[in-house]
Amino acid sequence: MKIIRRIFLGIVGFLGISLLMILLFFRQEAYQLYKVLTFFDQDVIGENFKSVPAIFRTTTVRKPEIPYRFATDEQPITLPETFQCNDSTINTQAYLDYTLTDALLVIRHDTIRYEYYGNQFTADDNHISWSMSKSIISALLGIAIDEGKIKSIEETVTDYLPDFVGTGYENVRIKDVLQMSSGVGFNEDYGDLNSDINVMGRYFALGMPMADFAKRLKRERAPGTYNHYVSIDTQVLGMILKKATGETITEYMYKKLWSRIGAESEAYWIVDKAGMEFVLGGLNVTARDYARIGQLFLDSGRWQGQQIVPEAWVIASVTPDAPHLMPGIRNTAERKDGYGFQWWIPYGGDDEFNAQGIYGQFIYIDPDKDLVIVKLSSNYHFKHDNTGFFHDIEIAMYREIVKQIVINE
Repeated sequence: MKIIRRIFLGIVGFLGISLLMILLFFRQEAYQLYKVLTFFDQDVIGENFKSVPAIFRTTTVRKPEIPYRFATDEQPITLPETFQCNDSTINTQAYLDYTLTDALLVIRHDTIRYEYYGNQFTADDNHISWSMSKSIISALLGIAIDEGKIKSIEETVTDYLPDFVGTGYENVRIKDVLQMSSGVGFNEDYGDLNSDINVMGRYFALGMPMADFAKRLKRERAPGTYNHYVSIDTQVLGMILKKATGETITEYMYKKLWSRIGAESEAYWIVDKAGMEFVLGGLNVTARDYARIGQLFLDSGRWQGQQIVPEAWVIASVTPDAPHLMPGIRNTAERKDGYGFQWWIPYGGDDEFNAQGIYGQFIYIDPDKDLVIVKLSSNYHFKHDNTGFFHDIEIAMYREIVKQIVINE
């Protein structure tokens, strides 16, 4: 019995030491996995959303030496007290509080007309973009095409990434990937622990290259026929951009965008172990710098008289050009927003378009009103919403803000 006991204790001790060594060796991955699994918990979500560089590996998009600063209205607007959505009257401040609004900026005629920060968030804090980064990657692709680094969006993924032959992306046009119509199967249900998007999150947390995950995905439909939101599509676009330019996304973004629009602050990209930026949702920017992106697209890609993003690209980015991309009833019986090149075109709108990110991130642009709205949130309620409830309310609130500004002026 003593021998068996000693053997048992020896095995337990060996396993314990082995586990400790594994945790020490992979401590960054273990920490990241823990943070991913708890990232959206109510008591930590706000702090996590502004502290990404302290949690994940990141690269820095440095800020230019001379920033551009928006003018600030000495008499800021007052938000509408209430607004209507789906036959309901909603109190504006109550909704901002309920959705844990970290920042709300309203810019008209290049001037900050309203600026609000909550949840101990400030104008100097970076905030994770989530899928708003997709719209910025689209802008960089437009610049790369204008420079001739990418010949055409009619080229295919495998023209630039031959190692994707045999995957769901083989011979898929870049245009179809831009329009979330790649035909690749992907479950984007954040409420399903085993969905592709959540498995991808855990995969990323362990430091595995996103390219390896993308290669696992299979063809589900004919490309260019069905709009199905696949976050990994944008990751593939980022890989094409990196291959075509010969530069990291971080370097290219600084040279072609960040330094040219006078960003006030540094930006941060989450990166995987291979050094590839998590372009589908890993950009971290201040509220005012998100507003610069909105202003750039409001002004058809021009900044202070210089054409930064080609005007034709901006127009194409916000113009659905096929039935499966149009706002309205498509694919299912549900009302849907339209989709361009990684930008959304809201149902029932006129010329509005927007960038969106989960948990309540928006860059909302209304060109004919010369107006940009940025909303950053830590809305932990979002993970229980599979109906578009919050989306509809957000759009209704922005439209009411625009309406009130125009009426009062």
